Amino acid sequence: MPLLKSNDLKTTALNSNTAKNVLKQLAISPEEGWDGWVMRIFTLQKDGYTPFHTHDWPHINYIIKGSGSLFIDGEEKSVSTGDTAYIKGGEEHQFKNTGKEDFSFICIVPEEGEQ
Repeated sequence: MPLLKSNDLKTTALNSNTAKNVLKQLAISPEEGWDGWVMRIFTLQKDGYTPFHTHDWPHINYIIKGSGSLFIDGEEKSVSTGDTAYIKGGEEHQFKNTGKEDFSFICIVPEEGEQ
């Protein structure tokens, strides 16, 4: 398994009519030897948010830095550094940055979830 430095990870900006100020980094995937799984790092910059969406696969999220909200289970919940969230397949969800600094979290999905 290679050691991956954060500065070496490819960063993709995601901005659309459903996402704003989102940076995505692919950290570990089958390419590095983790068959079937992908670990991504998302950073929501000031006023950033992910799409409000649903998909078939579950995912695990761990908040690395900052504060925000997670819409899940039909309600918006506050999240901050050190919190963990499990989102089931088929569950509508969205992350938002509610703070003044970057809001970053790890997102682990089955390989099919990385598009």
